[in-house]
Amino acid sequence: MIEGIKFVNEVNLKSKRVFIRTDFNVPLKNGVLQDTTRIDEAISTVNYAKKEGAKVILASHLGRPKGKIVPELSLKPVADYLSKNYSRTAFISDITGKAVKAKVNEMKPGDVILLENLRFHPGEEKNDPSFARDLSELCDVYINDAFGSCHRAHASVDGLARLKKDKAAGFLLKRELEYFDMILSNPKRPFYVVLGGAKVSDKIGVIEALLDKADKIFIGGAMAYTFLYASGVNVGKSLVEKDHIETVRKITDKAKKNNVAMLLPVDHVCSEEFNGDPVYVESRDIPENLMGLDIGGKTADLFKREIADAKIIMWNGPMGVFESDKYSRGTFEIATFIAELDAISIVGGGDSVSAIKKAGVADKISHVSTGGGASLELLENSTLVGIEALKS
Repeated sequence: MIEGIKFVNEVNLKSKRVFIRTDFNVPLKNGVLQDTTRIDEAISTVNYAKKEGAKVILASHLGRPKGKIVPELSLKPVADYLSKNYSRTAFISDITGKAVKAKVNEMKPGDVILLENLRFHPGEEKNDPSFARDLSELCDVYINDAFGSCHRAHASVDGLARLKKDKAAGFLLKRELEYFDMILSNPKRPFYVVLGGAKVSDKIGVIEALLDKADKIFIGGAMAYTFLYASGVNVGKSLVEKDHIETVRKITDKAKKNNVAMLLPVDHVCSEEFNGDPVYVESRDIPENLMGLDIGGKTADLFKREIADAKIIMWNGPMGVFESDKYSRGTFEIATFIAELDAISIVGGGDSVSAIKKAGVADKISHVSTGGGASLELLENSTLVGIEALKS
């Protein structure tokens, strides 16, 4: 996967106009940044480029403005944060055009500017060749450091990269690729996967791909109820994707054929309504009037017991509705246990990352991925469009 890719420290940046595609798609509320993790993670690449004497042009998307200017989704607060916490970053309230070119041409080595939200331009998500060419005219070197966007065939990820001879991956992307390569290329044994979240449909391709790699797969969260239902277990009012029952049965059959243990919840924390009063159900079957909202204590103990000898473990998706204190115990127990293991641990997906932070164990995880969707697609396909564009 990594073969054929250059990294930022292998490219001459001195006095060059260096376009760094970052992932500053961070939560905003009333113009205030709520979580700056993705910004902070990108700083090592930005600082390296500055130190090498590059003229640094930062670019990112934020939210889903769908090709229109949406003031609430401006990247101005990100530029302010960068200037306050790292180094002065000039903000340009546009993306391409004569005014942008003029400001870029005025840059001196070590200067940093941030362009406006790439998705304000309709050509970004359409991977419009003319928009990619306009971006290309702003720079000499292209750096992709936006792992969370590498699965999108967008102009700044795909089209622009293919136009540049001098291109590389930034340090954030390098770290992501190195850790996921540990899974995709002959992982240490035993290799276990913990999957959760709401929908089986979001992870079918990933599960099928992992059945050829993992030794055990642990399934929690709402998606577990579709698996339980498919095996004949009563799940009450729990969320079930009935149009995926046959697919789930085929996955279960393939797991048995591949000798991959697939572990499901054996007890539950339930309620009569979403976020209602918790009711403990000690059996695998759930009464008709209840819905499952977290794994029970017996399941947490089972999972921990079966995970204990892992050499490498990947976790994507919470075990229940962890946002509510009533249904967070299962997710936090698993998060804490994984963090304490003497194993390489990789956590991906926005909810999983939020969970390990809320549990206070993020600093004990070997690698916290900045891309949920990108990490799933990478595991499914062993590459991403943004990675291939860097090789072309």
